[in-house]
Amino acid sequence: MIVYLAVSLTVVAQSARQQTTSTGKKISPTLFGLFFEDINYAADGGLYAEMIQNRSFEYTPADRREWHSLTSWEYITPVFSYGSLNVETNKPIHPNNPHYAVLTIEHVGQPGVGENSKIPENKGVPGVGVKNLGYDYMVVNAGEKYAFSLFACQLSATPVALTVSLQDPRGKILSESKLTVNSKDWNKYTATLTASERSDSTSLVILGTTQGKVGIDIVSLFPENTFKNRQNGLRADLAQLLADMKPAFIRFPGGCLAHGDGLGNMYRWKNTIGPVEQRVEQRNIWGYHQTAGLGYYEYFQFCEDIGAKPLPVLPAAVSCQNSGGTWRIGGTGQKAIPMDEMKDYIQEVLDLIEWANGSVSSTWGAKRAAAGHPKPFNLEFVGIGNEDKITPEFEERFKLIYDAVKAKHPEITVIGTVGPFPDGEDFTKGWKYANNLTVPMVDEHYYQQPDWFVRNQYRYDAYDRKQSHVYLGEYASWGNKLKNAISEAIYMTALERNGDVVDMASYAPLLAKKNHTQWKTDMIFFDNEKVCLTPNYYVQKLFTANQGDYYYDKIVSKNSKDSTLAASCVKDSKTGDIILKLVNGGTASQSMKIDLSAFKKLASQAEQVVIAGSAEAENTLENPQAIAPVQSKIKVSKSFQYNAPAMSLTVIRIKTQS
Repeated sequence: MIVYLAVSLTVVAQSARQQTTSTGKKISPTLFGLFFEDINYAADGGLYAEMIQNRSFEYTPADRREWHSLTSWEYITPVFSYGSLNVETNKPIHPNNPHYAVLTIEHVGQPGVGENSKIPENKGVPGVGVKNLGYDYMVVNAGEKYAFSLFACQLSATPVALTVSLQDPRGKILSESKLTVNSKDWNKYTATLTASERSDSTSLVILGTTQGKVGIDIVSLFPENTFKNRQNGLRADLAQLLADMKPAFIRFPGGCLAHGDGLGNMYRWKNTIGPVEQRVEQRNIWGYHQTAGLGYYEYFQFCEDIGAKPLPVLPAAVSCQNSGGTWRIGGTGQKAIPMDEMKDYIQEVLDLIEWANGSVSSTWGAKRAAAGHPKPFNLEFVGIGNEDKITPEFEERFKLIYDAVKAKHPEITVIGTVGPFPDGEDFTKGWKYANNLTVPMVDEHYYQQPDWFVRNQYRYDAYDRKQSHVYLGEYASWGNKLKNAISEAIYMTALERNGDVVDMASYAPLLAKKNHTQWKTDMIFFDNEKVCLTPNYYVQKLFTANQGDYYYDKIVSKNSKDSTLAASCVKDSKTGDIILKLVNGGTASQSMKIDLSAFKKLASQAEQVVIAGSAEAENTLENPQAIAPVQSKIKVSKSFQYNAPAMSLTVIRIKTQS
């Protein structure tokens, strides 16, 4: 068990910035949100609902040494058919998507006696084609529909017939559709496949069933049921879990992913909008591939769908300081965009703001409208940089970007960056630089042991309210046990207490796929059909879904000095609700005294949610309910005692009577 330092729960208010109990202290209404980064297969193979892996034949050894254009594809010639499969680049759909597969069908075999054939190779549909295994195969369910599409062009004198099917591991056809490629130009062909039965090891098979030659590209399979039924959409269950949290904002697309590990690997937002066949795919810094199917348009759309403010993060014109060698070479790997290219790069940043907020008559606003969204996305925040080493090259480029945005778009809040960790050279230099430039908000990141969060729960009490405010963009304790989540809950009550200087906060990382995890502590684990909600998720949800915009001091008190106890009281001025968050990180239940005399016309019954259990309890995909919140009603009065269970977070939401 963690040993915590003894610190008084009640913090002495600093009169210069603390309002009275009756009026409360104004705090950020956007305090708790989400941070999404494509790490741990969070996007492709995860939140992005595409079921085909390497759909555009763009995988390369740069993604992973053993990968190539046909990774995740299998060349098949059932029923003694024969031909060939090649990957070519001489006639692509678009220069941004150079590779495509070419099937040559020389001979289509003749099936034997069907299911009764004694020769296994003589069963099934004859033809020459390819099979895609998806991301660890595909899960389909009986009666559910799947939207298939591909781009194809006729490369032979005669049209080519294709049979598309979903098949189980034994080759049983679960759904089938036929189409004919009859144009020398690249065209999109679609079909709806309805699974006849459930299979958790499904493959997609495309067979050329007549002699000829055909090019294929952008092979796609989406469940019909995506989040909000969007095309090019999101996996419904994962997206809904995020929507249920009611985050005030979403930061995207990273993290380290944003600045990349070299100038050629930076995330450039313009490469991720427009038709998917025209987007630029590239290596993912975390050791796999980005299709850019989940791009800026989809990120902004998702934010809008769930009522979260978008917070895009753009590179500060420098790459990661670990480029080329990770931590082994320190900061020598940071590369900077040449100064003679900075004018164009600054324009790229300004163009994003126009794309998000501009009228349909503007150049980039028109592109947004053409994609299907004529109304502005109402962008308010732009992050510049991520955990960058504070070098002269960084400082020079950041200032150019910051000054340009501030001059043309004073309505946009620019969020700066400091080095990772809660202290150190780049942390100190980054803060000094941000304050010298009067950057309105600075992004801090740190991952620490749970006892650190308990010891440092008063960290922001001492921050200067007259200098840059804080966005705690990435934080987590190292682990997904209940004790980790409760230590974070203790810290989050302090973030609410300091919500006048901490404007935003988001746990990280958000998603992690089974067998594809690069980071050992995450909020939600998943595979192709199941999800595991960690105790950390439940804590985050209880805070994000119960945010306030006024903080009240001295509402909760206790007799003993114990740093494992923490509490906060906020008011949601939109609803009038008073929200108590009571945390006990100790090994025994503890009594807390609640004094609500400052509030008028409160209901006598309130909603209560409690998450509690063993400190070492941990949810897994195999046992996802070891820890889960319990909802109930609780009677409240102007003054009452609450007995907080050991290792628990309790949220009590009290409505105001009219």
